[in-house]
Amino acid sequence: MSTPEADDPFRIPEVPRLPEVRYSLPELLSELQLERTTGAFAQEKLHQVEIGKLFKNRKKRRGKTSA
Repeated sequence: MSTPEADDPFRIPEVPRLPEVRYSLPELLSELQLERTTGAFAQEKLHQVEIGKLFKNRKKRRGKTSA
């Protein structure tokens, strides 16, 4: 036998609750400061600039015409 709740097409299924995670703001800020001062962050910024150059619109060059 089925229960009336199982037959209800408008019943919203229960969503499993995730545990709440809280981070300390001072810890996050100190981690961010460390990342900004290390070489890895500077390298990442460099890569972004170089990648941007690849997608920059360039003027088309005209080839030499044979006369």
